[in-house]
Amino acid sequence: MTGQDRFVDRHTADWESLEGVLDRLEGGQTAAAPDFPQAYRRLCQQLALARSRAYNPELVDRLNRMVLRGHQQLYGRPLIAPRLMEGIQRTFPARVRQEWRLVLASTVLFVGPLLLTVLAVRHTPEAIHSILNPAMLDNVERMYDPASEQFLHERTAETDIAMFGFYIRNNIGIGFRVFASGLLAGLGSSFFLIFNGVSIGAVIGHLGNVGFSSTLYPFMIAHGAFELTAIVLAGAAGLRLGLALIAPGRHSRRTALAMAAKTAMPIVYGFTGMLVIAAGLEAFWSPRHTLPLTLRYGVGVAMWVLVSVYLLGAGRRDETR
Repeated sequence: MTGQDRFVDRHTADWESLEGVLDRLEGGQTAAAPDFPQAYRRLCQQLALARSRAYNPELVDRLNRMVLRGHQQLYGRPLIAPRLMEGIQRTFPARVRQEWRLVLASTVLFVGPLLLTVLAVRHTPEAIHSILNPAMLDNVERMYDPASEQFLHERTAETDIAMFGFYIRNNIGIGFRVFASGLLAGLGSSFFLIFNGVSIGAVIGHLGNVGFSSTLYPFMIAHGAFELTAIVLAGAAGLRLGLALIAPGRHSRRTALAMAAKTAMPIVYGFTGMLVIAAGLEAFWSPRHTLPLTLRYGVGVAMWVLVSVYLLGAGRRDETR
């Protein structure tokens, strides 16, 4: 019997009793729980212990829901801010680390085609016409041509705000397509990861061929840390859904899918937040081409380091206590 099994056996009766008390309190029977504050404090301690020992996410989620219900009864307001901070500081990065195999698979499906396409287009420039249509190719070249109006004239604040809204819609749309298409047994997520990798690789390779890399890399390095990482995480969350349908184990596919969705949700919230940050950087920082290149590259490298340290280390101290 594992430590988690002993923990569950020891406290299950108390949890079931407390859930009954919460049901009665939520039904208006306020006189039915004289010992509720003490039971609530014990529950908070048990939740903290379950988190520190990295017990099963379903167990932690159950205790967390009970704590939120109890807090509502004691204090009359939801724990929105604490839950948000808990998600940012621990739940999201911890879940990414728990799903490292799927994150690795998603990285290979996205980064592999991206790099191969860059090499293919740089080696065979005419291959770009098999990937991008002429209108899209012309638009990409105008966007990164240092002699274009975009680079000769600084953007206005109104334009930055409009582009922020556009980037949010575009980025989150891509992220959710990658994630939700995992319902197609994971094939949809795999397709969109490969498709986006090929598309981005084609742009990078072609702009290198026409001599526009000097405008592309300073533009994309900072927001790319959040945007490209978020695409990979969206793919991992989608693959989690697909895996539940392919290999549901002892559960029905419906139950396995519901469990997988619950497991994936912290990553979904997390990559959505990362895409919003990416949109902000892409709208308000990345177009500042008049700033020194050393500063732009320095900030870009700092963003990649920040994302890496956050996902690899945030909340880890709680897991090892």
